[in-house]
Amino acid sequence: MDLFKQWGFTAESWKGQRGEYWVLAQMVLLAAFGVVPRYQPVDLAGLPLAVRYGVMGLAGAIGLFALVLLGKGLIDLGQNLTPLPYPREDGELVQTGVYGWVRHSLYSGLILGTLALSLWQFSLSHLGLCLTLFAVLNVKATKEEGWLQERYPHYNDYQQRVKKLIPWIF
Repeated sequence: MDLFKQWGFTAESWKGQRGEYWVLAQMVLLAAFGVVPRYQPVDLAGLPLAVRYGVMGLAGAIGLFALVLLGKGLIDLGQNLTPLPYPREDGELVQTGVYGWVRHSLYSGLILGTLALSLWQFSLSHLGLCLTLFAVLNVKATKEEGWLQERYPHYNDYQQRVKKLIPWIF
């Protein structure tokens, strides 16, 4: 329970003042990703072998990059980690490591990881959930950035230098 308090959860938390419902939406989408049935509109046996292996290779590369973003993002954040978009009271702005590539490394890792799994399975239903997760995390990140701008006056400079969710792209 101390960990939840350190992250900013309190008995009053579920009033949504620190973005608790964005965390809940994120968790629901990730859980749905694990149980939604796979929908493949194309018979995979009809696809050329090079296409199937090419997509699977791309999925593997994206998945590995997602693991790097998640793992290194957790390490780089250290004691600043919180699932809430509201920054920790005792936190500091991290701009180094993977946070020099993308401002929301953990969100990026989740998005790219679900994209990789969607491609690996050739599943449109999973791809739809991945796009929904992207939309939710984009709004959550926007909310978080408002709080970060209030807390850290130089956050605007960081926003100009580093992309938000997809390294070097978006």
